[in-house]
Amino acid sequence: MLIAVVDGQGAGIGQTIIKRLKKEFPDRIKITALGLNKIALKNMLKSGADEGIIGSRNISDYITNNDISFIIGPIGILCAGGIGGEVTSTVSKAVFNSPAVKLIIPLQKHGIYIPNTQDLSIKEFIEIFIEKIREQI
Repeated sequence: MLIAVVDGQGAGIGQTIIKRLKKEFPDRIKITALGLNKIALKNMLKSGADEGIIGSRNISDYITNNDISFIIGPIGILCAGGIGGEVTSTVSKAVFNSPAVKLIIPLQKHGIYIPNTQDLSIKEFIEIFIEKIREQI
């Protein structure tokens, strides 16, 4: 099973997700870090990602041309200009159009509020994601 984790800035969320996934499914998944900048990619690779991709066009091509089961990241990956302006329209379009299941952390930043989303910690969202992935394995 292939899982893509998308993050930017320092990839704090991406690192946390990758570490938890590797702990839960050590030999059952492959994780590709899709870093929106060099620091994010480096940090996600340090956290245990199996491979990494950087650059808007490279990330878009990877998402489009691979059989990804899950794409995981903060809500900003769905919006051009998200994650401090690091998400390009090319990346957000590729994520949105991918047939992969998107596991999105609905951070309430940038004036985006989704009614009825739970006010959970990132770790609690990750536990929900683990259960969803477990259903598919």
